[in-house]
Amino acid sequence: MKHFLSLVTLLAVGAFAAIRADEDKVPLDKLPKPIVEALKKKFPKAELVEASKEIEDGKTEYEVTIKDDGKKIDVTLTAEGTILGLEKEMAAKDLPKAVTETLESKYAKATYKMVEAVIKIKDGKENLEHYEILLVTADKKTVEVVVTIDGKITKTEEKKGEKEEK
Repeated sequence: MKHFLSLVTLLAVGAFAAIRADEDKVPLDKLPKPIVEALKKKFPKAELVEASKEIEDGKTEYEVTIKDDGKKIDVTLTAEGTILGLEKEMAAKDLPKAVTETLESKYAKATYKMVEAVIKIKDGKENLEHYEILLVTADKKTVEVVVTIDGKITKTEEKKGEKEEK
């Protein structure tokens, strides 16, 4: 039985690693200078926490996690320092009423583990696209829910046995 559990654990870790294989960790001191400058300009008081690099649609993108005013923000940038998007941590109480009503009707008595506002940036303008909410349902299932700003659920994904990344 012990060997079986070890094998299952090894397979689960291997599958998770394969999913994330296209994302490489980048030491903070090895980030391209334009990225660091762009982050310092937009978030002057932020602390850089971690960074990774991946190929998205044939283009190299960096995701840098920062702490700004006690909140975690994942910032996606090009190697040239253009900010493409943000995932800003926020409090569940700050969600719009339409989003809260949808979540409460579908997931009554759920516990919110993480709430993020997902923002795309184009031509320097921020556009709030949707919210991503990681919650634990009343029957103890961990679920990630994507909800539009007007309260429509567009994606639901049960997270089985995954460690919370964020």
